[in-house]
Amino acid sequence: MPVLLRLLLITVVFCAFPAGAEQRVRVGAYHFPPYIVKPESAAPEGLVPELLAALNGAQSDYRFDLVPTSVTRRYRDFTHARYDLILFESPDWGWQDIPLDKLDLQIVDAEVYVARNQHGRDQRFFDRLGDKRMALYNGYHYGFAGYNADQDYLTRQFNAVLTYSHDSNLLMLLHDRVDISVVTRSYLRIYQREHPQERQQLLVSERTDQVYHHHALLRPQGPIDAVRLESLLGQLQRSGKLGELLQRYHVTAATEAGSERADPMPR
Repeated sequence: MPVLLRLLLITVVFCAFPAGAEQRVRVGAYHFPPYIVKPESAAPEGLVPELLAALNGAQSDYRFDLVPTSVTRRYRDFTHARYDLILFESPDWGWQDIPLDKLDLQIVDAEVYVARNQHGRDQRFFDRLGDKRMALYNGYHYGFAGYNADQDYLTRQFNAVLTYSHDSNLLMLLHDRVDISVVTRSYLRIYQREHPQERQQLLVSERTDQVYHHHALLRPQGPIDAVRLESLLGQLQRSGKLGELLQRYHVTAATEAGSERADPMPR
């Protein structure tokens, strides 16, 4: 083989496999405000897209790309390797029989009960579910229901209307179409900040339906493992960027959260 041709082939090989190339990590995301809002859109918003941008800006070994999924499809997409990891999940939310690796993010949030504020109603309203009408988010796992997210079960056993919008559920409360909704605390704080005229119309429970102990769930044999992801997140923590993001989205680091425990409403 002529020397010139041999050199050309070597050059092509090195160009095709550049040293130090980024590994792509596909991050599954479904609509879960304030963590992710409209992941299928051209410009998704929320904590997850901002966190991925911070991770991409802090290092060059990995490229974290958001991959849309849905609240019900996320399990199948994970097992079919359509994405490599998912953030701000709980192993208890339907993942029990799926092989995975997990990383405790040391980040907490909670779900609280919300009712319409009216004369004579106080925290005792949240003592029992009774025959109260509920507005719930379809596909979510609730403590009062034993984390059973089956739509028929929630509708039949808890007189529930299921939607795909916290806003819709809160509007049903305000229009007296339901008695109670269960809302992610971080989302509710942002909603109250953006809708101050409705803040006084909502009665928020002091008891929590569940406390989120957020995890990252990773696909075994994926491009990144839990140890490496923890290291990258640690860099963001030390730089102050992670704390700034959590504060902006009203999410709490476990070290600051204390020992809050879930106290789901009984029947």
